[in-house]
Amino acid sequence: MSDESTPAHRYTAAVANSIESRWQRYWEEHGTFHAPNPTGPLAGDVPPDKLFVQDMFPYPSGAGLHVGHPLGFIGTDTFARYHRMNGRNVLHTMGFDAFGLPAEQYAVQTGQHPRITTEQNIARYLSQIRRLGLGHDERRRIATTDLSYYRWTQWIFLQIYNAWFDERVSKARPIAELEAEYERGDRATPDGRAWSELSRIEQRKLVDSHRLVYQSEAPVNWCPGLGTVVANEEVTPDGRSDRGNFPVFRKNLRQWMMRITAYSDRLIDDLDMLDWPEKVKTMQRNWIGRSAGAHIRFPVGDAAVEVFTTRPDTVFGATYLVLAPEHPLGDALTPAAWPAGVDERWTGGGATPAEAVAAYRRAAAQKSELDRQESRDKTGVFVGVHAVNPVNGAEIPVFVADYVLMGYGTGAIMAVPGQDQRDWDFATVFGLPIVRTVQPTAGFSGEAFTGDGPAINSAFLDGMDVAEAKKTIIAWLEQNGHGEGRLQYKLRDWLFARQRYWGEPFPIVYDSDGLPVALPESMLPVALPEVEDYSPRTFDPDDADSEPSPPLSRAADWIEVELDLGEGRKTYRRDANVMPQWAGSSWYQLRYVDPTNEERFSEPENERYWLGPRPQEHGESDPGGVDLYIGGIEHAVLHLLYSRFWQKVLYDLGHVSGPEPYRRLFNQGYIQAYAYTDSRGVYVPAEEVTERDGRFFHNGQEVRQEYGKMGKSLKNVVTPDEMCDRYGADTFRFYEMSMGPMEVSRPWATKDVIGAQRFLQRMWRNVVDETTGEVRFTDEVPDDDTLRALHRTIDGIHADYAAMRFNTAGAKLIELNNHVTKVYGGRPCPRSVLEPMILMLAPLCPHIAEEMWAALGHTESLAHGPFPRADERYLVEETVEYPVQVNGKVRARVTVAADAGQDEVRAAALAEEKIAALTEGMEPRKVIVVPGRLVNVVL
Repeated sequence: MSDESTPAHRYTAAVANSIESRWQRYWEEHGTFHAPNPTGPLAGDVPPDKLFVQDMFPYPSGAGLHVGHPLGFIGTDTFARYHRMNGRNVLHTMGFDAFGLPAEQYAVQTGQHPRITTEQNIARYLSQIRRLGLGHDERRRIATTDLSYYRWTQWIFLQIYNAWFDERVSKARPIAELEAEYERGDRATPDGRAWSELSRIEQRKLVDSHRLVYQSEAPVNWCPGLGTVVANEEVTPDGRSDRGNFPVFRKNLRQWMMRITAYSDRLIDDLDMLDWPEKVKTMQRNWIGRSAGAHIRFPVGDAAVEVFTTRPDTVFGATYLVLAPEHPLGDALTPAAWPAGVDERWTGGGATPAEAVAAYRRAAAQKSELDRQESRDKTGVFVGVHAVNPVNGAEIPVFVADYVLMGYGTGAIMAVPGQDQRDWDFATVFGLPIVRTVQPTAGFSGEAFTGDGPAINSAFLDGMDVAEAKKTIIAWLEQNGHGEGRLQYKLRDWLFARQRYWGEPFPIVYDSDGLPVALPESMLPVALPEVEDYSPRTFDPDDADSEPSPPLSRAADWIEVELDLGEGRKTYRRDANVMPQWAGSSWYQLRYVDPTNEERFSEPENERYWLGPRPQEHGESDPGGVDLYIGGIEHAVLHLLYSRFWQKVLYDLGHVSGPEPYRRLFNQGYIQAYAYTDSRGVYVPAEEVTERDGRFFHNGQEVRQEYGKMGKSLKNVVTPDEMCDRYGADTFRFYEMSMGPMEVSRPWATKDVIGAQRFLQRMWRNVVDETTGEVRFTDEVPDDDTLRALHRTIDGIHADYAAMRFNTAGAKLIELNNHVTKVYGGRPCPRSVLEPMILMLAPLCPHIAEEMWAALGHTESLAHGPFPRADERYLVEETVEYPVQVNGKVRARVTVAADAGQDEVRAAALAEEKIAALTEGMEPRKVIVVPGRLVNVVL
C-alpha cells in the first residue's frame, strides 16, 4: 500500500496499473501482435519461421475467472512472446466455445435470449484476460456462436455427411463416387439386384447407410424430468441426472451418429506421430480399445447369438450366455412360457419369459452404465431358451443381465465363470456350472483365475499356452463355420445430436418420405430462429416411454419450409435437434488461420503455412498441426478424439494438408487452494484465516484446513482482477509462472505474491530512481564476474523458455538481479547489463519490461526483440573443482585451471594437505583422473 513514506516513483500497484493500461493501448493501436498470412485480408510479409500457439477453447462463464484459469494462458503467452522476440511469425489468439447449457438454462429461467447472456459473458471474460497483457492477434478472435463461424461448422458437417469410408483404401471418399460404383456394377447391392432395379427410396437408403453421418436407433440417457437426453457424464452413479436429480432411463432414440469407428485404427496408429504426453496417448488407446479376439456364434434354434471375446481359448468353459438388456434378441428369443422345471431364481418373478425380460429391462434402464459396470450385485433373468456351445455341443442357458453393455462388442457375452470374476459372481447367485479352462498357478486359492497358464478341460487345446490355444481355436472356428478371428474396439460411434435450442442447427431437411436431404452450400448458414420458449418439453419424471420435444420443434414457421432443391418447390421439414457443443471446438484451429474469409473455411495457402506438415523440421512422419496446443488433461479423450476425427476426414477429402490437428500437446497443471471450515462444518472466508504454530484460526476460533479446488461455495476464490488491483498484472504473471513447473498442480498462496512484487521493485530500482524518477544507467564496461553471470543467465534462459520451464527462468532472473544489485548497490548499472536483463524479463512481465526499455531511450516496442544472445567467451569455466577420493571415499577437494592436463590435476590432488597426510609420502598404487569430474586415489 502507498503512503506518505512511499517514494513517489516506487513500482507500486498504482504505478504498475498505469504502465500496464498504457502499454496495452499501445499494442492495440500498433497491431503489435498481428501475425500476417501469406494471402487474403490478413496478408503481409511472412517469414518461413512461423509458430502457431493455441490455448484450449474456453467457455465464457458468467462467473468469470479465478486465478487458476489463466495459468495456461499466461504460459502460452510467455512462450509465444519469447519466440516472437526471436524473430518468428507467431500466431496466438483466443476465441470462445460459446454454445452451451449454462446460457441456455439462464434463458429458460429468465426468458432472455442465450445470445445476450453469452455476449455479456464474453465481454466480461475479455476484460479480465486483456488486463493480463496477453499478446493475442485480436483480428482472429472467434466465437462458435457467431453466424459467420457456425456457417462453416455446418459446411464441415455436410462434407462429412456427403462422404463414406472406403475400407479398401482406409480413407473417406465423396459419396457420389460410391453411387457411381453401384451404378457401374463395380459394387454389388446387398441382395444382389442391379442398381437400376432398386427404387429411388431403396437407392437412397442404401447410400445413406454408408455415410459418415447417419441416423440410427441408439441407446441414450433419456431424462423425462428435464425433457432432454443427457451425456454419460451428467448421470450420477445411482442413475439420476446431476442437474435436478431426476430419474434417467436408457432408451433407444433415432439420432444422428458420426461414424468415428471407421477411423479406429488410424486414430490409434497415428498417435505415434504426435508429440503428446504418453499418458494422453495411453488414455486415447484405452478409450478406442482395440483388442484381438474372435466372434463366435452360438446356435439358438433357427437363430444364433454372436459374441465377441478376447479369450476364445476359454470357450470350453462357457456355461451360459448373457445378453445386454437392450439387445434385440432379448425379445426375439423369448418363448411363450417357461420350460418345465425352470429354476425359480432364474425367472425374476415373471409369469412368462416376456414379462420377466420386460420388467428387468425397465429396472436396468434406471441405472447408469457406470453403476452397471461397477456393481458386485449380480442380477438377471433367464430368457427361456438354451443355446448350443459349438465346441462341445453342450446346451447352455441364455440370460439377460445388466452387467453386459450393448455398447461393447456385440452386446452379448459367453460367460466363463472359471476365468472371469463377474461371471463367477453371477454363476454363484444363479447356481450355474463353473468349469476352469486354465490351470491356476500353484497355491492359488481365489475364485475366478484370470492369469495365464496351460489349457485344461478343453479337449484338443489341453496343455497349450494361451497364445497357442487362441490361434488353434480361431482356426477351428473358422474351418467349421462357427466364428472367425476379429479385431474389436471399445470406441462407439459419436452420438451427434442434442434436444436443445442453443446449438448449431443441422443443414438437413426431410422430404415427404421422411428421408434426410442435405442442403446445398448456397443455403448456408441455417440460422437459429427466434423462439418464445427456450426449454424442451418436460414430462413426468418416471415416464420412461415419453419422447423428446425440443424447443425448435415448436418453431412452426421455421420447421416447415418450402425449398427448391432441384425438383421444384416442395415442402420440407427441418431437424429440430441441434449439434452438440463438441462440434464448434472440433475445428477452430482451422478458422484461426483465416477468420475473415467468406469464400472458404480456410484458404489452402494459409492453412499450409500455419498447419501443414514440415518434414524438414520435424521428420518425414510429421503430421502437421498446431505447433503447441496447451490445456487441461480433462480433454484428453473426447475433444481431442473428435478433433482428430474431423481433421482426418477433411484431410482425406483434400480440404487440409495434414492428417492431425495438433502436432504438440502440453497439459498444464492446476492451481488449487486451501479452504477452511469451522466447528459446524461451514466454510469461512479463506483470506480471513490466520496461521499460528501450524494451526488455523478465524475470528479467534480454530478452523480445519482443506486442500483442493477453488470455488465460491468454498469461500476461497481469488480473482485475477484482485491480484491486478493489489499488485499489478506483471507481478501476478510472474508469481503464477514461478510457482512451479507448468505441468504440475500447486497450491495458491496470496501472501507469497509479495515476493514477486519485491523482485520487480528491485529490478525497477536498477533503472529508475524511486525518489526522483530519474532514469539511471552508465555506459561503463561491466566487470568480468558480472559478464559471466549475465551470459550464463542468457544461455540458461533460452533453454528454459524453449522448454516452458518458466519457473526456473524466473529464478535465474532473480539470481542475476541480486548479483547486479549487490555489485552496483546504489550506483547506476551498465546499459549493457540492464538491456539484456529487461529483454529476458519481457516474456514473463511484458509491461514493466516495455516501460524500462523505453526509459533507456528505445522508441520501438521490444515485442519483436531482439532477444539477447550469449557470448560463448563467458560460458567457459576458468577453474574446475575436483572431488578427490581415497579408496572410493571423498576426502578432499582441489581447484585447478579448467584447461589443466591430467598430470597437473594428479599433482594438485596428491599435494592437497589432507591427501598428502593420508598417503604419508607413499606412492599410491593407482591415481585415476576423470577429466572435469573427479580424482580417485587407490592406496
